[in-house]
Amino acid sequence: MATTTDHIDPRAAEVPSLREATRVWMKVGLLSFGGPAGQIALMHRELVERHKWISDQRFLHALSYCMLLPGPEAAQLAIYIGWMLHRTRGGLIAGLLFVLPGFVTILGLSIVYALYGQVPVIAAVFFGLKAAVLAVVVEAVLRIGRKALKNRIMVGIAALAFIGIYVFRMPFPLIVVAAGTLGALGRWWLPRGFSPPASTAMDASSEYLIDRLIGQGQLRHTKPSARRSIRVTLIWMAIWLLPVMAVIGAFGFRSVLAQEGIFFSQTAVVTFGGAYAVLAYVAQRAVEHFHWITPGQMLDGLALAETTPGPLIMVLQFVGFMGAFHHEAALSPMAAGVVGSILTTWVTFAPCFLWIFLGAPYVEALRGNRTINAALSAVTAAIVGVVLNLSVWFSLHALFREVHRWGAWSMEVPQWRSVNLLALLLAVLALVAMLRWKVGMGWVLGGSGLVSVVYISLAGGL
Repeated sequence: MATTTDHIDPRAAEVPSLREATRVWMKVGLLSFGGPAGQIALMHRELVERHKWISDQRFLHALSYCMLLPGPEAAQLAIYIGWMLHRTRGGLIAGLLFVLPGFVTILGLSIVYALYGQVPVIAAVFFGLKAAVLAVVVEAVLRIGRKALKNRIMVGIAALAFIGIYVFRMPFPLIVVAAGTLGALGRWWLPRGFSPPASTAMDASSEYLIDRLIGQGQLRHTKPSARRSIRVTLIWMAIWLLPVMAVIGAFGFRSVLAQEGIFFSQTAVVTFGGAYAVLAYVAQRAVEHFHWITPGQMLDGLALAETTPGPLIMVLQFVGFMGAFHHEAALSPMAAGVVGSILTTWVTFAPCFLWIFLGAPYVEALRGNRTINAALSAVTAAIVGVVLNLSVWFSLHALFREVHRWGAWSMEVPQWRSVNLLALLLAVLALVAMLRWKVGMGWVLGGSGLVSVVYISLAGGL
Protein backbone atom coordinates (compact mmCIF):
# COMPACT_ATOMS: atom_id res chain seq x y z
CA MET A 1 0.00 0.00 0.00
CA ALA A 2 1.41 3.39 -0.93
CA THR A 3 2.34 5.95 1.65
CA THR A 4 2.23 9.72 1.54
CA THR A 5 5.35 10.71 3.39
CA ASP A 6 8.95 10.65 2.21
CA HIS A 7 10.20 9.51 5.59
CA ILE A 8 8.42 6.16 5.51
CA ASP A 9 9.98 3.40 3.50
CA PRO A 10 7.81 2.93 0.38
CA ARG A 11 8.41 -0.81 0.65
CA ALA A 12 6.67 -0.86 4.07
CA ALA A 13 3.44 -2.26 2.63
CA GLU A 14 1.63 -2.22 5.96
CA VAL A 15 1.75 1.58 6.27
CA PRO A 16 -1.77 2.95 5.66
CA SER A 17 -2.19 5.57 2.98
CA LEU A 18 -3.30 9.02 4.04
CA ARG A 19 -6.68 8.27 2.46
CA GLU A 20 -7.11 5.14 4.53
CA ALA A 21 -6.03 6.95 7.68
CA THR A 22 -8.48 9.74 6.86
CA ARG A 23 -11.34 7.23 6.81
CA VAL A 24 -10.33 5.98 10.25
CA TRP A 25 -10.08 9.51 11.67
CA MET A 26 -13.47 10.36 10.18
CA LYS A 27 -14.97 7.35 11.95
CA VAL A 28 -13.33 8.38 15.21
CA GLY A 29 -14.71 11.91 14.81
CA LEU A 30 -18.25 10.79 14.01
CA LEU A 31 -18.42 8.31 16.90
CA SER A 32 -16.51 10.29 19.53
CA PHE A 33 -19.34 10.58 22.04
CA GLY A 34 -19.04 10.44 25.80
CA GLY A 35 -16.51 13.09 26.71
CA PRO A 36 -12.82 12.32 27.28
CA ALA A 37 -13.40 8.83 28.71
CA GLY A 38 -15.51 7.69 25.76
CA GLN A 39 -13.21 9.29 23.19
CA ILE A 40 -10.06 7.75 24.66
CA ALA A 41 -11.88 4.40 24.70
CA LEU A 42 -12.85 4.75 21.03
CA MET A 43 -9.32 5.63 19.94
CA HIS A 44 -7.88 2.74 21.94
CA ARG A 45 -10.34 0.35 20.31
CA GLU A 46 -9.68 1.61 16.78
CA LEU A 47 -5.97 2.43 16.85
CA VAL A 48 -4.55 -0.11 19.31
CA GLU A 49 -6.81 -3.13 19.11
CA ARG A 50 -8.35 -3.05 15.64
CA HIS A 51 -5.75 -1.45 13.37
CA LYS A 52 -2.69 -2.04 15.58
CA TRP A 53 -1.15 1.26 14.59
CA ILE A 54 0.23 2.00 18.06
CA SER A 55 1.01 -0.13 21.10
CA ASP A 56 -0.61 0.21 24.51
CA GLN A 57 2.63 1.47 25.99
CA ARG A 58 3.12 4.20 23.40
CA PHE A 59 -0.60 5.09 23.41
CA LEU A 60 -0.52 5.58 27.18
CA HIS A 61 2.81 7.41 26.97
CA ALA A 62 1.26 9.88 24.53
CA LEU A 63 -1.89 10.15 26.64
CA SER A 64 0.20 10.97 29.71
CA TYR A 65 1.76 13.90 27.87
CA CYS A 66 -1.60 15.12 26.57
CA MET A 67 -3.10 15.01 30.05
CA LEU A 68 -0.33 17.35 31.23
CA LEU A 69 -1.32 19.98 28.65
CA PRO A 70 -4.01 22.64 28.87
CA GLY A 71 -7.02 21.96 26.70
CA PRO A 72 -8.86 18.85 25.44
CA GLU A 73 -6.62 15.84 25.96
CA ALA A 74 -8.53 13.50 23.62
CA ALA A 75 -8.21 15.88 20.67
CA GLN A 76 -4.51 16.31 21.41
CA LEU A 77 -4.05 12.55 21.54
CA ALA A 78 -5.63 12.22 18.08
CA ILE A 79 -3.31 14.92 16.71
CA TYR A 80 -0.31 13.21 18.34
CA ILE A 81 -0.98 9.81 16.76
CA GLY A 82 -1.93 11.30 13.39
CA TRP A 83 1.33 13.29 13.40
CA MET A 84 3.41 10.24 14.27
CA LEU A 85 2.03 8.29 11.36
CA HIS A 86 1.78 10.92 8.60
CA ARG A 87 3.66 13.97 9.86
CA THR A 88 1.98 17.40 9.94
CA ARG A 89 -0.69 16.48 7.38
CA GLY A 90 -1.66 13.47 9.45
CA GLY A 91 -1.90 15.52 12.61
CA LEU A 92 -4.00 18.16 10.89
CA ILE A 93 -6.39 15.59 9.43
CA ALA A 94 -6.72 13.69 12.71
CA GLY A 95 -7.33 16.86 14.71
CA LEU A 96 -9.70 18.54 12.26
CA LEU A 97 -11.82 15.43 11.74
CA PHE A 98 -11.96 14.88 15.48
CA VAL A 99 -13.40 18.38 15.95
CA LEU A 100 -15.41 18.94 12.74
CA PRO A 101 -18.46 16.67 13.38
CA GLY A 102 -18.98 18.16 16.82
CA PHE A 103 -18.48 21.70 15.51
CA VAL A 104 -21.11 21.29 12.79
CA THR A 105 -23.54 19.62 15.20
CA ILE A 106 -23.11 22.20 17.97
CA LEU A 107 -23.40 25.08 15.48
CA GLY A 108 -26.67 23.69 14.11
CA LEU A 109 -28.07 23.02 17.56
CA SER A 110 -26.98 26.46 18.78
CA ILE A 111 -28.95 28.05 15.95
CA VAL A 112 -32.01 25.93 16.74
CA TYR A 113 -31.65 26.69 20.46
CA ALA A 114 -31.29 30.44 19.92
CA LEU A 115 -34.35 30.57 17.63
CA TYR A 116 -36.70 28.02 19.19
CA GLY A 117 -35.32 26.88 22.54
CA GLN A 118 -35.03 23.19 23.35
CA VAL A 119 -36.53 20.83 20.74
CA PRO A 120 -38.10 17.68 22.31
CA VAL A 121 -37.16 15.27 19.49
CA ILE A 122 -33.51 16.34 19.56
CA ALA A 123 -33.47 16.11 23.35
CA ALA A 124 -34.87 12.57 23.11
CA VAL A 125 -32.19 11.48 20.61
CA PHE A 126 -29.43 12.85 22.82
CA PHE A 127 -30.97 11.20 25.88
CA GLY A 128 -30.62 7.80 24.23
CA LEU A 129 -27.09 8.52 23.00
CA LYS A 130 -25.98 9.59 26.46
CA ALA A 131 -27.22 6.35 27.99
CA ALA A 132 -25.53 4.22 25.33
CA VAL A 133 -22.22 6.04 25.74
CA LEU A 134 -22.02 4.60 29.26
CA ALA A 135 -21.21 1.24 27.69
CA VAL A 136 -18.27 2.82 25.86
CA VAL A 137 -17.05 4.50 29.03
CA VAL A 138 -17.25 1.35 31.17
CA GLU A 139 -15.43 -0.65 28.52
CA ALA A 140 -12.72 2.02 28.37
CA VAL A 141 -11.98 1.88 32.07
CA LEU A 142 -11.80 -1.93 32.02
CA ARG A 143 -9.62 -2.18 28.92
CA ILE A 144 -7.19 0.66 29.64
CA GLY A 145 -6.97 -0.35 33.28
CA ARG A 146 -5.95 -3.90 32.34
CA LYS A 147 -3.19 -2.56 30.11
CA ALA A 148 -1.81 0.16 32.38
CA LEU A 149 -2.15 -1.37 35.87
CA LYS A 150 0.41 -4.15 35.58
CA ASN A 151 1.15 -4.58 39.30
CA ARG A 152 -0.09 -3.63 42.75
CA ILE A 153 1.92 -0.43 42.83
CA MET A 154 0.17 0.87 39.71
CA VAL A 155 -3.22 -0.22 41.05
CA GLY A 156 -2.46 1.67 44.26
CA ILE A 157 -1.49 4.83 42.38
CA ALA A 158 -4.70 4.66 40.32
CA ALA A 159 -6.78 4.17 43.47
CA LEU A 160 -5.11 7.09 45.23
CA ALA A 161 -5.64 9.31 42.18
CA PHE A 162 -9.34 8.42 42.03
CA ILE A 163 -9.83 9.06 45.75
CA GLY A 164 -7.90 12.31 45.56
CA ILE A 165 -9.86 13.78 42.66
CA TYR A 166 -13.32 12.33 43.40
CA VAL A 167 -13.49 12.38 47.20
CA PHE A 168 -11.14 15.21 48.14
CA ARG A 169 -11.53 17.32 44.96
CA MET A 170 -7.76 17.65 44.59
CA PRO A 171 -6.61 19.69 41.56
CA PHE A 172 -5.65 17.49 38.64
CA PRO A 173 -2.19 19.09 38.14
CA LEU A 174 -1.34 18.31 41.77
CA ILE A 175 -2.28 14.65 41.25
CA VAL A 176 -0.12 14.47 38.13
CA VAL A 177 2.89 16.07 39.83
CA ALA A 178 2.53 13.76 42.83
CA ALA A 179 2.24 10.66 40.63
CA GLY A 180 5.22 11.67 38.48
CA THR A 181 7.36 12.35 41.55
CA LEU A 182 6.37 9.03 43.07
CA GLY A 183 7.28 7.26 39.83
CA ALA A 184 10.67 8.96 39.54
CA LEU A 185 11.54 8.05 43.12
CA GLY A 186 10.03 4.59 42.84
CA ARG A 187 12.31 3.80 39.91
CA TRP A 188 15.16 3.80 42.50
CA TRP A 189 13.31 2.52 45.58
CA LEU A 190 11.19 -0.20 43.96
CA PRO A 191 12.69 -0.84 40.51
CA ARG A 192 10.69 -4.06 40.01
CA GLY A 193 7.46 -2.09 40.24
CA PHE A 194 8.38 0.13 37.28
CA SER A 195 9.11 -1.74 34.06
CA PRO A 196 11.99 -0.42 31.90
CA PRO A 197 11.19 1.20 28.56
CA ALA A 198 11.01 -1.00 25.50
CA SER A 199 14.26 -1.38 23.60
CA THR A 200 14.70 -0.48 19.96
CA ALA A 201 15.01 -4.17 19.15
CA MET A 202 11.67 -4.85 20.80
CA ASP A 203 10.09 -1.98 18.87
CA ALA A 204 11.48 -3.30 15.59
CA SER A 205 9.77 -6.64 16.09
CA SER A 206 6.56 -5.23 17.52
CA GLU A 207 3.19 -6.19 16.07
CA TYR A 208 2.22 -2.50 16.24
CA LEU A 209 2.93 -0.38 13.19
CA ILE A 210 4.33 2.86 14.67
CA ASP A 211 6.55 1.01 17.14
CA ARG A 212 7.90 -1.22 14.35
CA LEU A 213 8.62 1.71 12.01
CA ILE A 214 10.48 3.64 14.71
CA GLY A 215 12.40 0.51 15.72
CA GLN A 216 13.48 0.13 12.08
CA GLY A 217 14.80 3.70 11.99
CA GLN A 218 11.91 5.20 10.04
CA LEU A 219 9.57 8.10 11.01
CA ARG A 220 12.56 10.44 11.29
CA HIS A 221 10.22 13.40 11.80
CA THR A 222 9.73 12.20 15.39
CA LYS A 223 13.32 13.27 16.20
CA PRO A 224 13.68 16.65 17.98
CA SER A 225 15.06 19.62 16.02
CA ALA A 226 15.64 23.12 17.40
CA ARG A 227 15.19 24.73 13.97
CA ARG A 228 11.92 22.87 13.45
CA SER A 229 10.71 23.89 16.94
CA ILE A 230 11.27 27.58 16.21
CA ARG A 231 9.48 27.28 12.86
CA VAL A 232 6.52 25.41 14.39
CA THR A 233 6.19 27.98 17.19
CA LEU A 234 6.18 30.98 14.84
CA ILE A 235 3.76 29.43 12.35
CA TRP A 236 1.24 28.17 14.88
CA MET A 237 1.32 31.29 17.04
CA ALA A 238 0.40 33.24 13.91
CA ILE A 239 -2.34 30.77 12.96
CA TRP A 240 -3.72 30.99 16.48
CA LEU A 241 -3.65 34.76 17.06
CA LEU A 242 -4.07 36.45 13.67
CA PRO A 243 -7.87 35.82 13.55
CA VAL A 244 -8.17 37.42 17.01
CA MET A 245 -6.24 40.46 15.83
CA ALA A 246 -8.44 40.66 12.72
CA VAL A 247 -11.59 40.66 14.85
CA ILE A 248 -10.16 43.36 17.12
CA GLY A 249 -9.31 45.47 14.06
CA ALA A 250 -12.75 44.98 12.52
CA PHE A 251 -15.01 45.39 15.57
CA GLY A 252 -12.91 47.11 18.22
CA PHE A 253 -11.19 45.87 21.36
CA ARG A 254 -14.31 46.20 23.53
CA SER A 255 -16.64 44.30 21.21
CA VAL A 256 -18.07 41.00 22.42
CA LEU A 257 -16.39 39.10 19.58
CA ALA A 258 -12.98 40.57 20.45
CA GLN A 259 -13.47 39.80 24.14
CA GLU A 260 -14.45 36.23 23.27
CA GLY A 261 -11.33 35.79 21.16
CA ILE A 262 -9.10 37.14 23.93
CA PHE A 263 -10.83 35.27 26.77
CA PHE A 264 -10.92 31.87 25.08
CA SER A 265 -7.30 32.28 23.94
CA GLN A 266 -6.35 32.83 27.58
CA THR A 267 -8.47 29.84 28.58
CA ALA A 268 -6.55 27.63 26.15
CA VAL A 269 -3.34 28.43 28.04
CA VAL A 270 -4.28 28.56 31.72
CA THR A 271 -6.80 25.73 32.14
CA PHE A 272 -5.19 22.43 33.07
CA GLY A 273 -6.90 19.25 34.16
CA GLY A 274 -9.09 18.38 31.20
CA ALA A 275 -12.49 19.52 30.03
CA TYR A 276 -14.20 19.48 33.42
CA ALA A 277 -11.64 21.86 34.92
CA VAL A 278 -12.07 24.16 31.90
CA LEU A 279 -15.85 24.16 32.24
CA ALA A 280 -15.81 25.26 35.87
CA TYR A 281 -13.55 28.20 35.00
CA VAL A 282 -15.48 29.23 31.88
CA ALA A 283 -18.89 28.92 33.56
CA GLN A 284 -17.83 31.28 36.31
CA ARG A 285 -16.36 33.88 33.95
CA ALA A 286 -18.97 33.68 31.17
CA VAL A 287 -21.95 33.78 33.53
CA GLU A 288 -20.81 35.94 36.45
CA HIS A 289 -18.19 38.25 34.95
CA PHE A 290 -19.08 38.80 31.28
CA HIS A 291 -22.82 37.99 31.61
CA TRP A 292 -22.80 36.43 28.14
CA ILE A 293 -25.17 33.62 29.12
CA THR A 294 -27.38 32.60 32.03
CA PRO A 295 -26.67 29.64 34.36
CA GLY A 296 -29.55 27.73 32.73
CA GLN A 297 -28.11 28.28 29.26
CA MET A 298 -24.72 27.09 30.47
CA LEU A 299 -26.27 23.84 31.69
CA ASP A 300 -28.14 23.41 28.41
CA GLY A 301 -24.90 23.94 26.49
CA LEU A 302 -23.16 21.35 28.65
CA ALA A 303 -25.97 18.87 27.95
CA LEU A 304 -25.54 19.43 24.21
CA ALA A 305 -21.78 18.96 24.38
CA GLU A 306 -22.07 15.80 26.49
CA THR A 307 -24.25 14.05 23.95
CA THR A 308 -22.82 15.20 20.62
CA PRO A 309 -19.65 13.89 18.94
CA GLY A 310 -16.41 15.67 19.68
CA PRO A 311 -14.67 16.93 22.80
CA LEU A 312 -16.79 18.01 25.76
CA ILE A 313 -15.01 21.34 25.56
CA MET A 314 -17.19 22.07 22.50
CA VAL A 315 -19.54 23.65 25.04
CA LEU A 316 -17.27 26.70 24.66
CA GLN A 317 -18.49 26.98 21.08
CA PHE A 318 -22.07 27.16 22.39
CA VAL A 319 -21.01 29.89 24.86
CA GLY A 320 -19.31 31.82 22.07
CA PHE A 321 -22.38 31.56 19.85
CA MET A 322 -24.91 32.59 22.50
CA GLY A 323 -22.75 35.41 23.84
CA ALA A 324 -22.30 36.99 20.41
CA PHE A 325 -25.88 36.24 19.32
CA HIS A 326 -27.35 38.19 22.23
CA HIS A 327 -24.75 40.91 22.86
CA GLU A 328 -22.73 41.76 19.72
CA ALA A 329 -24.27 44.91 18.20
CA ALA A 330 -22.02 45.28 15.15
CA LEU A 331 -23.63 42.36 13.27
CA SER A 332 -27.03 40.77 12.98
CA PRO A 333 -27.64 38.28 15.82
CA MET A 334 -27.28 35.22 13.59
CA ALA A 335 -24.12 36.46 11.84
CA ALA A 336 -22.61 37.44 15.18
CA GLY A 337 -23.43 34.04 16.65
CA VAL A 338 -21.84 32.16 13.75
CA VAL A 339 -18.69 34.32 13.87
CA GLY A 340 -18.49 33.90 17.66
CA SER A 341 -18.90 30.15 17.28
CA ILE A 342 -16.12 29.87 14.67
CA LEU A 343 -13.75 32.19 16.54
CA THR A 344 -14.22 30.42 19.86
CA THR A 345 -13.58 27.02 18.29
CA TRP A 346 -10.54 28.33 16.45
CA VAL A 347 -8.75 29.77 19.49
CA THR A 348 -9.69 26.73 21.60
CA PHE A 349 -8.18 24.14 19.26
CA ALA A 350 -5.37 25.95 17.39
CA PRO A 351 -3.15 25.77 20.52
CA CYS A 352 -3.64 21.98 20.59
CA PHE A 353 -1.75 21.67 17.31
CA LEU A 354 0.99 23.94 18.65
CA TRP A 355 1.47 21.91 21.85
CA ILE A 356 1.65 18.61 19.94
CA PHE A 357 3.73 19.62 16.93
CA LEU A 358 6.17 21.41 19.23
CA GLY A 359 6.39 19.00 22.15
CA ALA A 360 5.74 15.51 20.76
CA PRO A 361 9.26 14.96 19.31
CA TYR A 362 10.79 15.68 22.70
CA VAL A 363 8.31 13.42 24.47
CA GLU A 364 9.20 10.61 22.08
CA ALA A 365 12.92 11.24 22.60
CA LEU A 366 12.47 10.93 26.38
CA ARG A 367 10.63 7.64 26.08
CA GLY A 368 13.86 5.64 26.49
CA ASN A 369 14.91 7.45 29.68
CA ARG A 370 14.35 5.08 32.59
CA THR A 371 13.54 7.75 35.16
CA ILE A 372 11.21 9.66 32.82
CA ASN A 373 9.60 6.38 31.77
CA ALA A 374 8.98 5.45 35.42
CA ALA A 375 7.50 8.87 36.12
CA LEU A 376 5.18 8.65 33.10
CA SER A 377 4.21 5.09 34.04
CA ALA A 378 3.04 6.41 37.40
CA VAL A 379 1.24 9.31 35.67
CA THR A 380 -0.44 6.81 33.35
CA ALA A 381 -1.64 4.81 36.36
CA ALA A 382 -2.97 8.01 37.90
CA ILE A 383 -4.74 8.80 34.63
CA VAL A 384 -6.63 5.51 34.93
CA GLY A 385 -7.97 6.84 38.23
CA VAL A 386 -8.82 10.15 36.57
CA VAL A 387 -10.63 8.39 33.70
CA LEU A 388 -12.55 6.38 36.31
CA ASN A 389 -13.52 9.68 37.92
CA LEU A 390 -14.72 11.01 34.56
CA SER A 391 -16.68 7.81 34.07
CA VAL A 392 -18.35 8.08 37.47
CA TRP A 393 -19.16 11.73 36.82
CA PHE A 394 -20.68 10.92 33.44
CA SER A 395 -22.62 7.97 34.86
CA LEU A 396 -24.09 10.03 37.69
CA HIS A 397 -25.32 12.75 35.36
CA ALA A 398 -26.61 10.29 32.75
CA LEU A 399 -28.53 7.96 35.06
CA PHE A 400 -29.81 10.29 37.79
CA ARG A 401 -31.99 13.35 37.58
CA GLU A 402 -30.58 14.77 40.80
CA VAL A 403 -26.97 14.78 42.00
CA HIS A 404 -25.82 16.67 45.06
CA ARG A 405 -22.56 17.38 46.84
CA TRP A 406 -21.99 15.67 50.18
CA GLY A 407 -19.41 15.87 52.94
CA ALA A 408 -16.68 18.30 53.82
CA TRP A 409 -15.03 17.89 50.40
CA SER A 410 -18.27 18.21 48.36
CA MET A 411 -18.12 14.70 46.88
CA GLU A 412 -20.84 14.16 44.29
CA VAL A 413 -23.41 11.51 45.20
CA PRO A 414 -26.71 10.63 43.51
CA GLN A 415 -30.22 10.99 44.86
CA TRP A 416 -31.07 7.32 44.46
CA ARG A 417 -34.80 7.94 44.19
CA SER A 418 -34.11 10.13 41.14
CA VAL A 419 -32.71 7.29 39.02
CA ASN A 420 -33.98 7.40 35.42
CA LEU A 421 -35.11 3.85 34.69
CA LEU A 422 -35.16 4.36 30.93
CA ALA A 423 -31.56 5.61 30.94
CA LEU A 424 -30.52 2.69 33.14
CA LEU A 425 -32.24 0.17 30.86
CA LEU A 426 -30.69 1.64 27.70
CA ALA A 427 -27.27 1.69 29.32
CA VAL A 428 -27.50 -1.95 30.41
CA LEU A 429 -28.74 -3.08 26.99
CA ALA A 430 -25.96 -1.14 25.26
CA LEU A 431 -23.36 -2.62 27.58
CA VAL A 432 -24.58 -6.17 26.97
CA ALA A 433 -24.74 -5.57 23.20
CA MET A 434 -21.15 -4.31 23.06
CA LEU A 435 -19.47 -6.64 25.56
CA ARG A 436 -21.47 -9.84 25.06
CA TRP A 437 -22.56 -9.71 21.44
CA LYS A 438 -19.80 -7.41 20.09
CA VAL A 439 -22.27 -5.11 18.34
CA GLY A 440 -20.56 -2.14 16.66
CA MET A 441 -20.57 1.20 18.40
CA GLY A 442 -22.44 2.96 15.58
CA TRP A 443 -25.30 0.45 15.70
CA VAL A 444 -25.50 0.67 19.48
CA LEU A 445 -25.60 4.49 19.49
CA GLY A 446 -28.10 4.68 16.62
CA GLY A 447 -30.35 2.00 18.10
CA SER A 448 -30.32 3.60 21.54
CA GLY A 449 -31.22 7.00 20.10
CA LEU A 450 -34.07 5.50 18.05
CA VAL A 451 -35.49 3.54 20.99
CA SER A 452 -35.32 6.66 23.14
CA VAL A 453 -37.24 8.75 20.59
CA VAL A 454 -39.96 6.09 20.14
CA TYR A 455 -40.40 5.45 23.86
CA ILE A 456 -40.39 9.11 24.89
CA SER A 457 -42.83 10.00 22.08
CA LEU A 458 -45.24 7.29 23.22
CA ALA A 459 -44.79 8.14 26.90
CA GLY A 460 -45.29 11.85 26.34
CA GLY A 461 -41.90 13.21 27.35
CA LEU A 462 -38.86 12.74 29.55
